[in-house]
Amino acid sequence: MNPVQILSADQIRQKIRRIASQLYETNFDEAALVLAGVAGEGYELARRIADELRQIAPFSVTLVQIELDKTQKAQPNIQLPGGSGTYTDRVVVLIDDVLYSGRTLAFSLQPFLSVPVRKIQVAVLVNRNHPRFPIAADFIGLELATTLNEHVDVILSDSAREGVYLQ
Repeated sequence: MNPVQILSADQIRQKIRRIASQLYETNFDEAALVLAGVAGEGYELARRIADELRQIAPFSVTLVQIELDKTQKAQPNIQLPGGSGTYTDRVVVLIDDVLYSGRTLAFSLQPFLSVPVRKIQVAVLVNRNHPRFPIAADFIGLELATTLNEHVDVILSDSAREGVYLQ
């Protein structure tokens, strides 16, 4: 089956602008935000959201990458870049490209549970809504009803093929 394009590059940019605006509206009284992107397309999404926030919001934005292996059933302890002081009393926004079962974001949440953060929020470009873990997105670019057999590909790091595709 050939992939079907769900979002174009222009539509993705629009979704990113909207997510950044919602993050600003929700956190307008904060001094700083930490955007923690899951390595790969999640980090690229976080980078783009950070760029948008820096244009519209007066608070500082720190961008960090969460390294984990999405294919593993269990994860070793994930180390946070910059040490725990970077996150203390801050709002942390976990960011990934697709929320499917919630497993990746649940693993991504783990290192922040031992740090006294102010609040943790979740932002995703596509929410497939097949929860197996108690993770819900606070900021969503697109809600997409899919079957368990379908696959969603988000391509942000290849400008020639940028888009969201359903297979």
